[in-house]
Amino acid sequence: MKIHIKNGRVIDPKSGIDAVQDVFIAKGKVAAIGSAPVDFQASRVIDAQSLIVCPGLVDLSVRLREPGLEYKATLESEMNAAVAGGVTSFACPPDTDPPLDEPGLVEMLKHRAKNLNQANIYPIGALTQGLKGERLTEMAELHDAGCVVFGQSDGLLSSLRVLMQAMRYASTFGFSVWLYPQEISLTGDGVAHDGEVATRLGLPVIPACAETVAISNIVLLMQETGVHVHLCRISSAEGLAMIRSAKQRGLPVTCDVTVNHLHLSDMDIGFFDSNCHLMPPLRGFGDRYALRHGVLDGTIDAICSDHAPVDEDAKLLPFGQSDIGATGVELLLPLALKWGMEMRLPLSKVLARITADPAGIMGIDAGHLSVGSTADICIFDPDAYWKVTAAALHSQGKNTPFIGMELPGEIRYTLVHGQIVYQR
Repeated sequence: MKIHIKNGRVIDPKSGIDAVQDVFIAKGKVAAIGSAPVDFQASRVIDAQSLIVCPGLVDLSVRLREPGLEYKATLESEMNAAVAGGVTSFACPPDTDPPLDEPGLVEMLKHRAKNLNQANIYPIGALTQGLKGERLTEMAELHDAGCVVFGQSDGLLSSLRVLMQAMRYASTFGFSVWLYPQEISLTGDGVAHDGEVATRLGLPVIPACAETVAISNIVLLMQETGVHVHLCRISSAEGLAMIRSAKQRGLPVTCDVTVNHLHLSDMDIGFFDSNCHLMPPLRGFGDRYALRHGVLDGTIDAICSDHAPVDEDAKLLPFGQSDIGATGVELLLPLALKWGMEMRLPLSKVLARITADPAGIMGIDAGHLSVGSTADICIFDPDAYWKVTAAALHSQGKNTPFIGMELPGEIRYTLVHGQIVYQR
């Protein structure tokens, strides 16, 4: 199909394009930007007047819940949610049931996703067998099956020796290791930040030092092994300062933050709102301030949704017993735009954190618009506000702290490989 997108404001953070131009698509690729190619006859014209035309969004953490957890969500429902949110490429954590620790499971997931003809899935291979943190997986075989990086999701390793072995193995093959920094001996059965809110509500706590102790150990082992480490879902000002220091010393480390942690603090738990039962926990105002400015100055490399659909019954339980997580892939763009507006940032800088920058962390050719590139495109209205309701969300999980809020950024079209996969 040949598509002509006309009159749109084209923003590509990677190339620095920010101008009203036409985009021409043929054979799944961007054929031209600006003037039409010779003899170009469009079979579909999209009028993007007053709309933003940008690369498809890239999300570093989208849980699909398949295989094994279909009662929470299905592959089809979450793929639909991704494209409805303008997300055309995303990393899928390995914490399915069974975990993504064998090539056959990875190949099956990619095959099923490909048949749906929606967004591009990039599985994160399990670092250890069964995510138990004891024995390493065959990373080379998992990479051949389609895993782009390796991690433990929320699973922690049984010992620093195992972590060092995993880092050495990954470094040998040039693989990146993604780690969620939490020291298990300090997290215990905690469910909330160690602050006044948890004290008032009587909730077991997770201190910020659970994150900083883990980061300290990871940084030391990174120096020993030379492996690139991506730290997932940073939550504390102290942890951010340690990462900033590591970067200044030239260590190969990147990190991300969730959109939830850019906007919320532990005060939003209110009276036991289980939609705010997240991991890492929502921390204090000072932490939120540091995270927002950490994205601004580039210490935090990307913003992710940390999409984790949960069935309704599991969220109706008391706070500490409720399932962890929030649906978010459809809120990645609106909440990133909201952060950008509050920080008074140019739109191109906001979009960079959810397109080109996360694509670079994943090491994939995505998140940019250039002639010859795959036509993965998001077209949205930055001035249109929409209300977050259960009916408005395509995800099977309706659990989000932002339910009932009006947010900017309405997706009008999503294209993957030059095909329109979502249209409002």
